[in-house]
Amino acid sequence: MISVNYFSQTEFYYNHRYLRREISLLLNRESNQFRAPHSVTHNFLSFFFAVNITWSSINFKTILQWQPVPTNYVYTVKISGINSNWEKACVHTKETECDVTDKLEKVKDTYTAHIVSEMLSGTEKFEEPPYAISPKFTPYNQTTIGKPGIQTYELTDSKLKVLVEDPLTPYRFPNKTFKSIREIFKNDLEYTLYYWKDLSTGKKEATTKSNQFEISIDKGENYCFYVQATILSRRENRKSQESNMNCTRHWEDGPAGTYLVKQVNRLVFSCCLLQIYKLFMKQ
Repeated sequence: MISVNYFSQTEFYYNHRYLRREISLLLNRESNQFRAPHSVTHNFLSFFFAVNITWSSINFKTILQWQPVPTNYVYTVKISGINSNWEKACVHTKETECDVTDKLEKVKDTYTAHIVSEMLSGTEKFEEPPYAISPKFTPYNQTTIGKPGIQTYELTDSKLKVLVEDPLTPYRFPNKTFKSIREIFKNDLEYTLYYWKDLSTGKKEATTKSNQFEISIDKGENYCFYVQATILSRRENRKSQESNMNCTRHWEDGPAGTYLVKQVNRLVFSCCLLQIYKLFMKQ
């Protein structure tokens, strides 16, 4: 009795004529009706299909990954969307990952990848090589949103102003500049500012559909904060990664920014006085 349980380890599609032919050879060999060519049965048994296929995607930069590392064969990736034709990527590769970002620019389309296993030249070849099929992937709904940036922040009296920087995607405008997630998600993108008094655990939040926050705070207090994006239409994976945390600092002369400006002004003024004094002494 021949066991083929290893087929259930992955979901794959194959050519039925090829499968029937190979199983027939194995069955005939088992029953001693005739001797099947050793090279054919060996290739069939040692031929591995891709397993553990996953999509890894951040800000629409998308890598398709799988196992195992090939031995006497290579992989070719084919990708198609519901509204797009089949395209090849990473042809005849011995790697177990493939950057497919440029094949997924229609971000609202739903894609499927076939990872084709092909024998190396000089070994047994088949008209239609078998392949493993990936889970479906929709970039708009499934890519992870990376950390937003804090472009600037300002603390003045009882106001904290924060300007958020959108993460960039790998996709470009015709002028070659990169598109941000704002250009893709538009009104579906919302930012949340989480803020709290320094050394306090009482966290507050504010939301905006723009990139700017202006919130009222207690005068003279230091605050820490971070920002996170939300994709409103999503049911899962709605939140982005958290931005780096920032904290304001007050000095005796006022907020840290104002204090530093004053110190620079004092230094410049001192240098000017020194130059005037030197000129006066020369006379």
